[in-house]
Amino acid sequence: MSLTYDRFSPSLGLQHDRFGNPAGKALPDWQACQRLPDSRLKGRTCEVVPYDISHDEGLYAAFAKDDGRMWSYLPYGPFSSAAGIDASIQDYQKNRDFHTFVILKDETPLGYASFMRYDLAHGSVEVGGVTFSPALQRSTVATEAMYLMMKHAFDHGYRRYEWKCNQLNIPSNHAALRLGFQFEGVFRNHQISHGNRRDTAWYSVIVEEWPQVQARLEAWLDPANFDADGVQRHPLSAIPL
Repeated sequence: MSLTYDRFSPSLGLQHDRFGNPAGKALPDWQACQRLPDSRLKGRTCEVVPYDISHDEGLYAAFAKDDGRMWSYLPYGPFSSAAGIDASIQDYQKNRDFHTFVILKDETPLGYASFMRYDLAHGSVEVGGVTFSPALQRSTVATEAMYLMMKHAFDHGYRRYEWKCNQLNIPSNHAALRLGFQFEGVFRNHQISHGNRRDTAWYSVIVEEWPQVQARLEAWLDPANFDADGVQRHPLSAIPL
């Protein structure tokens, strides 16, 4: 396999070092990012708010409606009590640098997701630990919640927003593509999960792509795209990137 750089045009701002090697696009004004603030992210159908122990009872009630399958690809759960949910979230926030936000519909917690793997120097963050109750799965609320978290990152100067999942987790892979993430490849033998080999699929949205991804998601979320019963008139897949 040969690699060429013909696709890099001068209009992209590609810099070269003193030996003539392509060195990348210059970012003369770049400054490192800060951790994302604990803001309440308000949308039309939901709010996404920093986790608080007051959410654990509602989360436990929402998760209790699941038959067990929502935990197949998660490293934690199922939980036998609300206290167990709080202990898990606190553990991941304190020891694994998760930054967890809860998804509320009409003030009722339906799930949570976390900013994780902050790389402040390079402006990269991952959304992970996506834990959706049955009421949240395949819903408008779920899509808007993911949009609000993505927008929160890019509004605060991040240049790369990541999504990673087990290659065998078909719903998660489909969700990434539906939301506008680009597939980057598979890290083979990446982890051991529940005693099994895990190959991890990597996806991302980068800052250059965000305006188009944002416009597409906002077009789908527009109230005009939904009838009086909240049913979509046009699927997100019908809106081109």
